[in-house]
Amino acid sequence: MNSPRIALIHATPVAIDPIVSAFKRLWPAARTTSLLEDSLAPDLAADGKLTERMTERFITLARYVRGSGADAILFTCSAFGPAIEAARAALDVPVLKPNEAMLDEALAAGTKIGLIATFAPSIPSLKQELEDLAMQKGVKLSIRATAVPSALAALHDGQPAEHDRLIAAAAAEMEECEALILGQFSMASAAESIPVRVGRKVLTSPASAVMRLKKALGG
Repeated sequence: MNSPRIALIHATPVAIDPIVSAFKRLWPAARTTSLLEDSLAPDLAADGKLTERMTERFITLARYVRGSGADAILFTCSAFGPAIEAARAALDVPVLKPNEAMLDEALAAGTKIGLIATFAPSIPSLKQELEDLAMQKGVKLSIRATAVPSALAALHDGQPAEHDRLIAAAAAEMEECEALILGQFSMASAAESIPVRVGRKVLTSPASAVMRLKKALGG
């Protein structure tokens, strides 16, 4: 499969550029399409939990892009893990959660994990994914998580430098961790603003996700 079609499904427009750029850099042969459904995040925030109706919406979105010719599907919204798993079970092509490849890398780096998100509802889902992976590997984790919603607000206001600065400031508070996870695709640009620290690996989702899909599809 020389030019597979990868459908990218987004809950926010700020997730689009980081993953499209990662594909162009790491797997230019792949053809990407983007589907934006920007009511997902506010509806989740309003409901306060992941509902059965929301899960059905994810399955519908996945079936739509599959019907449009997708060879694989990548969701870029990190607050909806169980809904994405349901979509995966309903389809016959690879369906990837946004952070699963990155989380595997985090566990490989160590057991002390720092987690930063700019969309607070993402944190419970991300922590659960980490803990489930750790349980499968027989590892006990220490996870410290923090939300920086002001960074996301800055990004939406067209202030990417302020977005990155706020995330770097939050990272400075994460003293003892072996892996520092930036929990949204839209946070990838902030990695360069976080000082290198011996014994700490800073991880972002887009590059890990692209390489996982490339391997899965034989790219």
